[in-house]
Amino acid sequence: QDLCEDPHLLVDGMSSHDFHQGKLGNCWFVAACSCLALRKSLWQQVIPDSNEQEWDPKSPRKYAGIFRFRFWRFGEWTEVVVDDLLPTQNGRLIYCHSNVRNEFWSALLEKAYAKLAGSYQALDGGCAAEALVDFTGAVAESINLEEGKYGEVISEQMKLFEDLMKVHKRGGFISCSISSPGRPSEAETAMGLIVGHAYSVTAIRKLRLGESLVLSFKAEKLFMIRLRNPWGKKEWHGAWSDSSEEWKKVSNSERKNLGLTVGNDGEFWMTFEDWCKNFTDVDICRTVNTSCFSLHKTWEKEMKYGAWAKHPEPLLNRSGGCFDNKETFLQNPQYLFDVKKAQDKVLVSLQQEDRRKYKKEGKGDNITIGFEILKVEDNRRYRLHKLTVQERVATSPYSNTRSVFLRRTLQQGRYVLVPTTYIPGVPTKFILRLYTDVPSKLRELKADRPKMTCWSLLCGYPRRVTQIKVHSAEGLQKQDRSGGADPYVLIKCENQSRRSPVQHNTTSPVFNTQVIFYRKDIDSPVTIQVWNSNLVRDQFLGQAVLAASPGEPREQQRLKLRPRGGGEEAEVPGHISVTVLGSDDLGEL
Repeated sequence: QDLCEDPHLLVDGMSSHDFHQGKLGNCWFVAACSCLALRKSLWQQVIPDSNEQEWDPKSPRKYAGIFRFRFWRFGEWTEVVVDDLLPTQNGRLIYCHSNVRNEFWSALLEKAYAKLAGSYQALDGGCAAEALVDFTGAVAESINLEEGKYGEVISEQMKLFEDLMKVHKRGGFISCSISSPGRPSEAETAMGLIVGHAYSVTAIRKLRLGESLVLSFKAEKLFMIRLRNPWGKKEWHGAWSDSSEEWKKVSNSERKNLGLTVGNDGEFWMTFEDWCKNFTDVDICRTVNTSCFSLHKTWEKEMKYGAWAKHPEPLLNRSGGCFDNKETFLQNPQYLFDVKKAQDKVLVSLQQEDRRKYKKEGKGDNITIGFEILKVEDNRRYRLHKLTVQERVATSPYSNTRSVFLRRTLQQGRYVLVPTTYIPGVPTKFILRLYTDVPSKLRELKADRPKMTCWSLLCGYPRRVTQIKVHSAEGLQKQDRSGGADPYVLIKCENQSRRSPVQHNTTSPVFNTQVIFYRKDIDSPVTIQVWNSNLVRDQFLGQAVLAASPGEPREQQRLKLRPRGGGEEAEVPGHISVTVLGSDDLGEL
């Protein structure tokens, strides 16, 4: 049965007010669609060739009764085709519908997404960030406003405001909700907000007030945020609500000049402070710029597919659980990457496969996931088997959302990222995305030790593995009139060597440089040299020579620097602090 005589996919373009929730508990999806409607370039990716898909009464034979949609699923764009049959009751749509009775993009988009998930019922309950990632391929981040004390600490509140305003200006999406422990979902708060309900953020403004408004509000700036309720009704009752005293102080012309416009159907303004105090959770989808043809910062992207897989053999097991599982943590997938700059901001997104398709089997809940970042030896090429000299530098939140996100500034060096499920032995697939300022060469570590080949018979195969961490030096010889130096360390073993970054203007440098050597000639010592960096020729400051055998002390050692070729009694100014670990089992470290 036809629902109307003049059906259209879109009527007068797309608007955030086109989408109204039906009888399904998918306000999260509706909120995401309201956000999508604000960005034409993005919704045109989801609904490709929308003009060609329109019903044309002049050429009815062109109409095929099917519609195409595209979603970013697990790292690639997937096309979904649906017919024009929609669930109804008494001639009205049961699920999502538009303001305009003959507009159907919202209902058809919901049907395509339900097909992808397995059924309409699979969309009952969820997170707006998941749908936004599926619409855009963006990176999702979840923030708990209560845990971050954003309603109490003004400095943190302002940092968050600036970050969200930047996200919104650069085409990202934001939604928010109120968690409901101890309160029934969809209950209404005293201020008119709905518990457990996803609201879309449609605008963020920092307003400089004119003289007359400064007197009225006793402030030079207003920090405002505009929200929309997917139900199209039930709005905020507090400050800046539709009938509040605040609006009476602002003329219509001033509202227009300030950009404080508001549509109908559940859209309203709040101060950012009230927003932080009344909402508990915010989902952010960042569209990370990887294009060179942009005025904004360009990120280098790396993406890897992986899986947590159980195996009874420890060296083959790839589902070891979180860091708390000391015996099995390193039995997870491991990914190596490099930070080439002195320091670099790193964005990491870990996303598990969508599990809605398993809801019919009772296995549709997301798995709790997260990851660790470890600073490792500058020349590591094989999997970690024991945490010794490595540094644990970052831990993501652990969450049962589809993806987890972390931003961190890391120092120059080599790192291993370990994605994990919280509990060991839970198999599923994942995508790892890493964004850095310069290429990071992200790659999975698969080998446990150097590979034995036919050349090993001719050239020899390693017999011992040695780890060295140079912590610091002190009391080095002064090199300039100001009494400083620009030292670095050079670590030599057989025909291999590694050099640390230069530490400027100090005679007591902190290096924290780690290296690992797979040694064929175990009688050849390891030499740690300290040099002063100069424009023309670097100057030797002293060295320490180590046998680096497995029997040596494993705790940190403070060694006296000696000249090259000098005897045991010969000394030069300065000491160096090192930790040395060795093993004849190449798979131990």
